[in-house]
Amino acid sequence: MRDVTTAQPLDVQPTPLALLLLGREADPKSERGVECPGDLPSPSDPDLVERARAAKEKLGDKVFVLGHHYQRDEVIQFADVTGDSFKLARDAAARPEAEYIVFCGVHFMAESADILTTDDQKVVLPDLAAGCSMADMATAEQVAECWDVLTEAGIAEQVVPVSYMNSSADIKAFTGKHGGTICTSSNAKRALDWAFEQGEPHSTKVLFLPDQHLGRNTAVRDMGMSLDDCVLYNPHKPNGGLTVEELRNAKMILWRGHCSVHGRFSLDSVNDVRERIPGVNVLVHPECKHEVVAAADYVGSTEYIIKTLEAAPAGSKWAIGTELNLVRRVADAHPDKEVVFLDKTVCFCSTMNRIDLPHLVWALESLAEGNLVNRIQVDKETESFAKLALERMLALP
Repeated sequence: MRDVTTAQPLDVQPTPLALLLLGREADPKSERGVECPGDLPSPSDPDLVERARAAKEKLGDKVFVLGHHYQRDEVIQFADVTGDSFKLARDAAARPEAEYIVFCGVHFMAESADILTTDDQKVVLPDLAAGCSMADMATAEQVAECWDVLTEAGIAEQVVPVSYMNSSADIKAFTGKHGGTICTSSNAKRALDWAFEQGEPHSTKVLFLPDQHLGRNTAVRDMGMSLDDCVLYNPHKPNGGLTVEELRNAKMILWRGHCSVHGRFSLDSVNDVRERIPGVNVLVHPECKHEVVAAADYVGSTEYIIKTLEAAPAGSKWAIGTELNLVRRVADAHPDKEVVFLDKTVCFCSTMNRIDLPHLVWALESLAEGNLVNRIQVDKETESFAKLALERMLALP
């Protein structure tokens, strides 16, 4: 065993990926964003709350602040509306009088807001390094290569892409361009039903991007498919690690992506909490692994989780498998119920948590002084195809 008391520090050099996650390198094409410019207020500044309030008041109706459910309490208190990513993007589109949309979320969410709002509105992300590891797991180049693989296998014409909202604008545009639609965690079944209706019933396939777990759980749990109907496409392997026969026989071609938060929950977590808390209800997000979803009592989106707790009887016990900020907020809102985090290990969404009070204060004060910072702007061609995919989703029955 290595003696940690005497061992020399390891000579470890940060990888480019690590530097991106730290916000210390620039990659404009990446969901991880780029370094946030400017001088940030100190986190220890006792006047941060008052500064945020004053800047927001000075901007008045010119600014509309969106707060995702996974945000810190210190940030969410300044949100005009809270919700999941798509709800917030639609809320922004419903406020055309707001010149600035400050999105306290992550990069792909701000992109969606820019796609759905008018050209005169400017979407701001307080920290450009607030990205999404899941969205980063499917790049435009990788997906284009995947489509080439499907074409060579002779099945591309039978494949309808369905992309999760948690994807970059480039992936949404690819989806729109190839006749597909976007889905959220609450309407994934409707999106898949629509996709399979686009061609011959026995030959149509879906390429589901980028979250394998939501795709698998929806297909198997909600639509009655078998696990054998699903294959996993790994963009880091030749031909996705699949044979032509496997691709031709599959109904669901799942992209090898996942949420770093929801992927942490395990079957052991479920078994452990049931042993510790007799009579507990296990409620998880469909981004969790299939075995976790299969063992849970309730499965649903962030909004579903919130509504389920609201409707639950006093005295009921709940173990929730989703991001910790939300679980804490729900627990505080329902002191008459026992609400615990499903896993023993604390797990925040690290990139979502990059949006803190200093970054929000810096963004609001900059806007109040007439300086546009950290604008998220999707190019027109990408926007047009991405909007097409989103509109198909909005038209779902």
